[in-house]
Amino acid sequence: MGGGSEPLDTKHGQWIGGWGNLGSQTQKGIVTYAISANRQRPLAGTANAAVFNTYRRCKAQFLYVVPPVAFAYLLLTWATEKNEFYNSKEGRTHSPEASDEATQGGSVRG
Repeated sequence: MGGGSEPLDTKHGQWIGGWGNLGSQTQKGIVTYAISANRQRPLAGTANAAVFNTYRRCKAQFLYVVPPVAFAYLLLTWATEKNEFYNSKEGRTHSPEASDEATQGGSVRG
C-alpha cells in the first residue's frame, strides 16, 4: 500500500493524485481567499432585482408584442364573424352568387 510510487495495475498506470492535485509541484505566488458559506449572501437582492428587471424588459418589448397580437385578434374576430354570417341563412341570400342567380332566374351551374 505504499505512497504514489507503486503502479496500481498495468492498465491504468500510476496514481498521480485527485483533481486539483495532479502530482505536480505546488505553485508559489498564488493567493486564494475564501469566505465561509454561511457568511455569503448568494441571493441578496434577487427578488427585488427580479421584479424591476422583469418590468424593464417587458416595457422594452411592449411595442414589439402587443400591436401584432392585437391585430391578429381583431383579424381573427372579423374572420369568425364573417364566416358565421356567410354560413347563416341571411348570409347565403346576400352572397354575390345568390344575387347573380336571382337576377338570371335560376341556377347558373351546368
